[in-house]
Amino acid sequence: MDTTVTSPLARKLGCFVALSDAELSVLERLQVRRRPFAAGREIVHQGQSDRAVYILVSGWVCSYKTLPDGARQIVDFQIPGDFLGLRSTLLQTSDHSIESVTDIQVCEVPSGDLLAAFAGTPRLATAVLWAASRDEAMVVEHLAGLGRRAAPQRVAHFLLELGARLALVGFGTKAGYACPLTQYLLADALGLSAVHINRVLRQLRELGLVTFRDGTVVFDDYGGLVALADFDPTYLDQERPLLT
Repeated sequence: MDTTVTSPLARKLGCFVALSDAELSVLERLQVRRRPFAAGREIVHQGQSDRAVYILVSGWVCSYKTLPDGARQIVDFQIPGDFLGLRSTLLQTSDHSIESVTDIQVCEVPSGDLLAAFAGTPRLATAVLWAASRDEAMVVEHLAGLGRRAAPQRVAHFLLELGARLALVGFGTKAGYACPLTQYLLADALGLSAVHINRVLRQLRELGLVTFRDGTVVFDDYGGLVALADFDPTYLDQERPLLT
């Protein structure tokens, strides 16, 4: 089987550009060095100068910053099809750490191989730039949420964004998705306490909007949740004409 055609990364990049057979072959060659990591394993350490990039094939990871006092702030969660440590191709050291939330499988891509692929297939490079720009837009949206959204809207917006991201790579629908995140991880990412997260999730469930239980998010009233969160997915740039 051509793993690239069905790979989460190809699905994601295919939202932006219709990849040719030659470009799909280059993408496939970037995904030959596969490595498993167990849950709770640190894959990239903040300050690390390793020049490898990873493509997440399966499982979930989190990116986080560690402050001088040892406190941790989760910046985002990565899902299949996402790059890990992409900025390390340009920056001398990693500005954040990456840890597996579940058992995962990644493709390890030396920075030199990635840059050579970009030089030989400019359209593929453009698609990856789109993906990186989209990730940056999500970080901006998260910052706005932390600063300005009330807790119910913040949680609702986050769950809807995760659903949209997972739908793009074939792991979610408007009915819901599998989600391995604990309330402690959600709290760390959303700037709330675990107790507050529990209270908000119960409130959203009692309103008949969404149920998050036993590792599954179920959208009981997708439109109502969108209205509550004022969720506008334009920043995700998923509904666009393909670059041909």
